[in-house]
Amino acid sequence: MSTSSGILGFQPVVLWTDALLFVLVALALLSALRARTQAPLRAAWRKVGRRPAGMAAATVLLAFLAVGLVDSLHYRPLLSAVERVAGVGAPAGSAPAAPVVSTEVLSALDALLAPLRLRTEKTYSAPFAWTLYQRETVETADGGQVRDYPRLTYGAAHLGADVAAARGGDVALRLVSALAQAALAWLVAFLVLASLVWRGSGLRWGEVARAMLAGRTVLAWRAALVTLAVLLAVAAVCVELAPLYHVLGTDKVGQDVLYLALKSVRTALVIGTLTTLVMMPFAVALGIAAGYLGGWVDDAVQYVYTVLNAIPGVLLIAAAVLMMQVVIDTHPQWFDTAAERSDARLLALCFILGITSWTGLARLLRGETLKLRELEYVQAARAFGVRTPAILRRHILPNLMHIVLIALVMDFSGLVLAEAVLSYVGIGVDPSTISFGTMINMARAELAREPMVWWSLAAAFAFMFVLVLAANLFADVVRDAFDPRRA
Repeated sequence: MSTSSGILGFQPVVLWTDALLFVLVALALLSALRARTQAPLRAAWRKVGRRPAGMAAATVLLAFLAVGLVDSLHYRPLLSAVERVAGVGAPAGSAPAAPVVSTEVLSALDALLAPLRLRTEKTYSAPFAWTLYQRETVETADGGQVRDYPRLTYGAAHLGADVAAARGGDVALRLVSALAQAALAWLVAFLVLASLVWRGSGLRWGEVARAMLAGRTVLAWRAALVTLAVLLAVAAVCVELAPLYHVLGTDKVGQDVLYLALKSVRTALVIGTLTTLVMMPFAVALGIAAGYLGGWVDDAVQYVYTVLNAIPGVLLIAAAVLMMQVVIDTHPQWFDTAAERSDARLLALCFILGITSWTGLARLLRGETLKLRELEYVQAARAFGVRTPAILRRHILPNLMHIVLIALVMDFSGLVLAEAVLSYVGIGVDPSTISFGTMINMARAELAREPMVWWSLAAAFAFMFVLVLAANLFADVVRDAFDPRRA
């Protein structure tokens, strides 16, 4: 989906996954506003905020979410006059009547990371290196040939000829500058947050600030501030060093690994969130229907999810993905750009994972509904002639939402890991889509070479580890806060 370029200098593009991701964020914000008006939900989320692990994990997840949302603002840039004359948009010597847009779809994150995206080397280079990772035959000044490590085109190019002597001091000075910028940004964030907490507290601003730093507030703001300080320090170091060095090295085709890792965040978020959007209606509807109605409905639902569980999940997903890929390949007219084509496969993967992973939640909801339908207030509602849809809406579903919320939060990390595994074996996202799975798949062969190329796998592992660890910690805190048996 795209809109007219007008005078913007680019043509905005809205992919299906972009629209659905922003819809989910809007629904989350509406749910947060609703939680503020209901005392039980407000009390449960306050329990989450009181746990330092919950606040720290939420801060990390918000940082990943910010990267994913920025990467979901897509556009097609206008072609320059040189590109049009070269034959991209019009015949040579003619001026196009209207602006011509490129077939390449970029995102706002691509624009922000342009120094990393455009500065591609010839092949592998190690982190902070100034030469390629493998020897090549180069010509000497006297016309001879020698096997040596060629100098990188962009990495450490600002240091001149004597890189070995100047690199250490240059990196140290830039690290000090980055940490100073991070400290300033953290101070501004602390002042803003302290002012927001101070409003309506009835205390002096200094008392509120000291309480936040000492960890004596109702919510664990100190844990959030410490986590924010670490994130800002890492971000400032990357902003300061990444335009001049390849901080995490380059891959086989010379792309910056840090750029690839940041681009993979959106794919992980899309898989983890949109799959739940597909899974939840199946699980909630079929689980509640089986538990409350019983009889042949219960038998049919149990038969369906028993059959699905009997089929190996990887084989079922592989068959569905391959069939969807055949549909995409035989209908190229459906897609204007390669990005729309790869986005269709990503969306199809979300649907396939959702359709094949609803059985666990449905089984939990069925068991809980079997208990709820025997409670006194449900029996009284049935005795007074209340219709079944009204009972399910007013009495059954509200008492199951804590299970739904806990399951969805805990399934997020599993879905992120599932994408990495599926892409590793070649049945995940489109090969042109940057993801942790494709990074690991590309790094598989690199580990067998000598010397070993380790940084691509290490970068994918580190980013995925932090994301999954934060999701798991947040899921544990949410489970403890919303599970009535732990109250």
